[in-house]
Amino acid sequence: MAISLSVVLLLAIILVVMIRSGSIKAGPAIVAALFGFFLASSGMAPTIQNFLDSVASSLNSISL
Repeated sequence: MAISLSVVLLLAIILVVMIRSGSIKAGPAIVAALFGFFLASSGMAPTIQNFLDSVASSLNSISL
């Protein structure tokens, strides 16, 4: 849950920066957000969540 919230917040910040800088317009940003919303309610959501969890745990286990 904490990782998901952090990822959502990070992606929201990136989206706002991209819209304000003009590299992405509001229309495509809305389409991308809707795509993510509908993807989250699809059958692929658990697979994507498992992948993101494994990436996060792999990054967490790397010690610099």
